Amino acid sequence: MTLQKDPDWWRGAVIYQIYPRSFQDSNGDGIGDLPGITARLDHVAALGADAIWISPFFKSPMKDFGYDVSDYCDVDPMFGTLSDFDALVTRAHDLGVRVMIDLVISHTSDRHPWFAESRRDRTNPKSDWYVWADPKLDGTPPTNWLSIFGGSAWAWDARREQYYLHNFLTSQPDLNFHNPEVQAAVLDATEFWLKRGVDGFRLDTINFYFHDKYLRDNPGLPVEDRNDRTAPKVNPYNHQMHLFDKSRPENLNFLRKFRARLAPYGAAAVGEVGDAERGLQIMAEYTSGGDKVQMCYPFELLQPARVTAADLVSVFDQLAAEAPDAWPCWSASNHDVVRHITRWGLSDQGARCYAVLLATLRGSLCLYQGEELGLPEAEIAFEDLQDPYGIEFWPEFKGRDGCRTPMVWQQDNRQGGFTTAERSWLPVSPAHLPRAVAAQGGAGSMLAHYRRLLAFRRAHQALRTGGMTGIAAQGDVVQFQRLGDETLFCAFNLGEAAARVTLPEGRWQALAQDLGGVDAATGTVDLPGWGFVLARQV
Repeated sequence: MTLQKDPDWWRGAVIYQIYPRSFQDSNGDGIGDLPGITARLDHVAALGADAIWISPFFKSPMKDFGYDVSDYCDVDPMFGTLSDFDALVTRAHDLGVRVMIDLVISHTSDRHPWFAESRRDRTNPKSDWYVWADPKLDGTPPTNWLSIFGGSAWAWDARREQYYLHNFLTSQPDLNFHNPEVQAAVLDATEFWLKRGVDGFRLDTINFYFHDKYLRDNPGLPVEDRNDRTAPKVNPYNHQMHLFDKSRPENLNFLRKFRARLAPYGAAAVGEVGDAERGLQIMAEYTSGGDKVQMCYPFELLQPARVTAADLVSVFDQLAAEAPDAWPCWSASNHDVVRHITRWGLSDQGARCYAVLLATLRGSLCLYQGEELGLPEAEIAFEDLQDPYGIEFWPEFKGRDGCRTPMVWQQDNRQGGFTTAERSWLPVSPAHLPRAVAAQGGAGSMLAHYRRLLAFRRAHQALRTGGMTGIAAQGDVVQFQRLGDETLFCAFNLGEAAARVTLPEGRWQALAQDLGGVDAATGTVDLPGWGFVLARQV
């Protein structure tokens, strides 16, 4: 299949996230790799995804499993070679699947040559490539800023006798985006991958690029305003209003430069907005106007509490107020949060209902590997933990390993068909084996449900690129209409008790019975628990 040159391919696209360490091991070392991804791309194509997003595979000491980059323009040997990546892109494009990669440019590894030079002294050519600051008079850090991974966001460096900023691990120093040379360097790295055929990027921590150049302290956040959407509840990071360490206005001009680099290649970007207080506002700022990134995904659907009908109305009301043309990319699970089936306590029936809901909201959609199998969060023993975040806050927060365990392809294999090694980097969950890909061939399986759902979405332009109006909630029921070359009515019962829905005036034809939808032959529809109705105006 030849991919069409469509600069708007991202609008309404379904993006399948692959965590490379855990997708498929091709060489028997217990760690997934790029050739393994290539070998399994048929699964992604058969699912109906438009694109894949591959989490970082760059050279890295792996202190944060690839999110600490030591070379932006090469593949870590653990995952393969640049030739392996080129083969992956070719195979994906042959299957009609676009390729997006994770770009981590807010910070590097402390092993990156840029940082090695920057920390040498205060006068070298890269001395200002990272965020350095003198201590306060009493020797303490220059601001009260906190790291998401715990403790101060400042680490002392004896060579320069200064502190450097790290919003994450101490081994992940923040780049200084106030320096034009830094911006040019990361844009050049971006173009390196565009020239290799990449179709787009997921921008890690997109709102962390700039810090307040005056190094002002963050104010405290009142107890009643704190939440655990960005960091776990036990993390003091939630005690601050993060006004000065991230989400700075200077970021908008850089994103315009970034978009300009993408334009000649027809590439797209989706940004991760990590801000519990202003996530939707920032998403609106970053995606509006057509000159910054195309999409962002906020944390509203990644929150710990199950998303209710009233929550959805609130989210879309805020979007309409902030920027009607902002384009979200919805996701309920990813590599950083507990899988939503476990997080929200969903039955298979509830999981199917939410899958259809997410696929009918205005915006693009991101699915996380294994979501299409209905995988719950894996239980990981402390001695098997790899995630430094979980090790730091155990047992109140168990980290991110439970959502990162290997993909299961075969149910009759102790390693789930992921690897031939005796031991994989994280243990395969025995509870996942009955849900392996090979075990879900039947028409009633979760995998079959997702395949039908994505085919249904693709067949209806109004769901992919159309408008959305009339969102309203009554009890557990949320309803709205999608507008395009047809008008679709969508209503979902996000609870276990039966509920009644009245369709708008007019004639309606029921759709999506093969997805479990309820017949809409009359003006009033009774929805069972976790029931939904999709109908087309005729």
